[in-house]
Amino acid sequence: MTPSTTPLVTVFGSLHYDIMVDAPDRPRKGETVTGHAWHPKCGGKGSNQAVSAARAGVRAAMIGAIGDDDFGRALLANLDRAKVDRRFVRVAPGTGSGMSVAIFDAGGDYGAVIVSGSNLTLGEADIASSAELVAQTAVLLLQNEVPEAANIAAARAVKAKGGRVLLNAAPARALSVELTALVDILVVNAIEAEFLAGVAVVETLDGAAQAARQLVDIYPVAIVTAGGEGVACCARTGEAFALPAIPVKVASTHGAGDEFVGALAAGLARGVDIQAAVTTANAASALLVSMPEAERNRI
Repeated sequence: MTPSTTPLVTVFGSLHYDIMVDAPDRPRKGETVTGHAWHPKCGGKGSNQAVSAARAGVRAAMIGAIGDDDFGRALLANLDRAKVDRRFVRVAPGTGSGMSVAIFDAGGDYGAVIVSGSNLTLGEADIASSAELVAQTAVLLLQNEVPEAANIAAARAVKAKGGRVLLNAAPARALSVELTALVDILVVNAIEAEFLAGVAVVETLDGAAQAARQLVDIYPVAIVTAGGEGVACCARTGEAFALPAIPVKVASTHGAGDEFVGALAAGLARGVDIQAAVTTANAASALLVSMPEAERNRI
């Protein structure tokens, strides 16, 4: 069989079954808040980004792990609905699927707790078993919700075949020199940029641009998203730009970063330049946050 000429984005990462809670505010330490609704949602940064890339019109594939449970079966069905190739999402026996609980306040912002479960079983064996996929990958998407050793193995394999590696360094954690050297494009939000760049609080677009300039000393391309302020990008080639956020009425910020990353990877896989890819991703993220959770499967 001849591989499709449509570029392939492969996501190596997490799948979580999310419990979404709507409340007037998020609880402080020791506080109980009475919520008014909840609903389940298939997520995990890896899964969300794979769905976003597929929605952007490229071939998208997922390498990951689920538990032998109802959460895992729901996660597979979600990838199927989105037309994501999930042949290399395996069942980890004796381990529960990853899950999270996210609490949304009246303004649409949220806080979340994740339980990684089966995602922590990912390793070199998953890369070896998906060599066919690795060989076709134009852009590999990584996040920090799986073991770093597994990310290193995935990045090495894709780089050896000529693909590019995009790391969404979320949630924030220290990165090894080994992984850092394999990353072509780094995408972080304000909190992660503060952690990795060691800068003061990133609250403005100018602050995001400053953080990107510092991070490009370490990564060939650094992209810093600053929520409702916009996004800044800096590359070692000398290219640097900042885009303001597109004004929308926010329904929910949940998944905005993942939508941005998936759409960005799709653009890069097609071969468009970095500014065009970031511009398209910025628009995709704005569209997502303007839509209530229940309507998002329609886009």
